[in-house]
Amino acid sequence: MKIVETEQELRACYPVMKELRPHLASPEAFVAQITRQRGQDYHILAVWEGDEVVALAGYRYQENTVYGRFLYVDDLVTAERHRSRRWGALLLAKLTVFAEEAQCARLVLDTALTNVQAQRFYFREGLLPGALRFGKDLA
Repeated sequence: MKIVETEQELRACYPVMKELRPHLASPEAFVAQITRQRGQDYHILAVWEGDEVVALAGYRYQENTVYGRFLYVDDLVTAERHRSRRWGALLLAKLTVFAEEAQCARLVLDTALTNVQAQRFYFREGLLPGALRFGKDLA
């Protein structure tokens, strides 16, 4: 498990991220997106088996008046053929350590109301719902 730093490592993450974010049209678009997000303190922590990424978590440190300083998990995904091997739990455990080391008050993530499988996983890992997020598409 390591933090992704190079463009080559990012490209290795693309197939796994595309399973979670199918709108990412190409490896080039993905690299460009992550490069922009790095300006917002975004990082990817990836689990590797050899030279293949099998799971990853995209996260960033934020601060607001709701939580104070917190670690926000943008993305958490395990490649479908590598699921049920506890990679997601391992990533969440490591992100919790990162949050504690950064003196964050919380670890926060969002999931779709329809994503029942993920919700069961989050409950099992000790994450509890704290809010219902509302939004409006503008584009």
